[in-house]
Amino acid sequence: MGWQDRYPLSQRLYPYARSPDQDAARPVRHPVVIVGAGPVGLALALDLGLRGVPALVLDDHEGAGQGSRAICFAKRTLEIAHRLGCGADMLAKGVVWNRGRVFHDRDEVYAFDLLPEDGHRHPAFINLQQPWFERFLVEGIDRARSQGAQIEIRGRNRLTGMAATGDGVMLHLDTPDGPYDLHTDWLIACDGARSPLREMMGLGFEGRVFEDNFLIADVKMTADFPTERWFWFEPWFRSGASALLHKQPDNIWRIDFQLGWNIDRKAELDPARIRKRIDQMLGPDVEYELDWTSIYTFQCRRMERFRHGRVIFAGDAAHQVSPFGARGANSGVQDADNLGWKLAAVLQGQAPERLIDSYDAERIHAADENIRNSTRSTDFITPKTAQSRLFRDAVLQLARHAPFARPMVNSGRLSLPSVHDASPLTTPDALPGGPARSRPGAPCPDVRLGDGDYLLDHLGRGFTLLVLGATPPALPDGVAVLTLDATTNPDLRDRYLGQAQRALYLIRPDQHVAARWAACDAGKLARAMDRAMGQEA
Repeated sequence: MGWQDRYPLSQRLYPYARSPDQDAARPVRHPVVIVGAGPVGLALALDLGLRGVPALVLDDHEGAGQGSRAICFAKRTLEIAHRLGCGADMLAKGVVWNRGRVFHDRDEVYAFDLLPEDGHRHPAFINLQQPWFERFLVEGIDRARSQGAQIEIRGRNRLTGMAATGDGVMLHLDTPDGPYDLHTDWLIACDGARSPLREMMGLGFEGRVFEDNFLIADVKMTADFPTERWFWFEPWFRSGASALLHKQPDNIWRIDFQLGWNIDRKAELDPARIRKRIDQMLGPDVEYELDWTSIYTFQCRRMERFRHGRVIFAGDAAHQVSPFGARGANSGVQDADNLGWKLAAVLQGQAPERLIDSYDAERIHAADENIRNSTRSTDFITPKTAQSRLFRDAVLQLARHAPFARPMVNSGRLSLPSVHDASPLTTPDALPGGPARSRPGAPCPDVRLGDGDYLLDHLGRGFTLLVLGATPPALPDGVAVLTLDATTNPDLRDRYLGQAQRALYLIRPDQHVAARWAACDAGKLARAMDRAMGQEA
């Protein structure tokens, strides 16, 4: 059974239909046009639509592509999806996991737990094939449209050219019915690693391409492996220099094999050769079906800038990292989360256009953090010198018995949200003794408040002032207040007070902390709001 048989509803999610724009006497103008209906483009369109901003998504296909591609979706991504109304479906379909195990040859080096504490709605990760992730976002868009949100997805609308107009961008499109033009105030490029839009603008990447190749093999089988991330350095089954095993929904298992640099790609993708590798790993008596295969090369690169006038790049179109660490799709969805509220504020006249520049500052910092972690992982997994290999193997040997060595083992530092410490929108910390995890710039840690009730559920689409044992000042327009009692909730106290007795938190629409104080008057709050909205020159 192939991908289309198992996922018939994921095909043609947005079939081509002729738009009235194609028959207009002059190009129709849209506030926001998003090129690319992958996870990033769909999440951004849904966020904008829920904020009252019309969003048009253009894609050269009619639905999710073949193959699992991205599968590991992190806790922060699930929190964003929950705010967009899609998280529950993703969590119900996905394979939940928090634990992982690292092996060297036949021996287990150590095991780890990515979320050892309670009080969170979402796990550290779920494994969910990218077409399912996209399908749930499209369903969320359909629900939002039924409630009045202006979101449109146009399949088989291929971008063939563009030109900046000073106050926007003119787009040239091709469809089954022929070409037409559109005008947009803002153009968002979510069109993937090979971004045609980036090429049209003559923009490139900076960074490294690593001399190694990895084979992905998605296999359908019934197996009793636990729901964990298993990674082997120099595995005993000798199917590759390293290997990775993950469980996906519907009895699909992702296997990655490290192949080396000088390979014959066509030969390595021969099903018989792939089966030989899998048989060496699983044993000759295990029955399975090959579902999807691909070969990828590690790349850690980004554009110099993500904003170019009225054109903004997000996701793989802006930055690329190696798959180990699950930082690609997760960081892309966080790009969308960062950009959506800022673009809405500018278009709705609530903030100056320079607020968009903070997207560049914050997400370039996040991309550099992801690239740094991915580069270190890649250098550890694939040492390039004899000295590097000697160090790696010594660390693996030592980590079996010495806990202090285990943090040095790097099979992929798994995705965590970036903290915007140096953001121009962030007010310096004014909560002595406050927890580092909820400092200004950090995403808000979730907390269980009651049965099925969590802190993040109470943060709306605007700014929120979280009050813990303090007296709130007069609130400026557009700020909601949330008062909670931390004395009876140890998790709330631990995650937001620490050693402090009281606190006030100004929380942005994307659930990042903009400022926090032990005490705050109306003037301090107003200045922090101006800063968070880009009002400060």
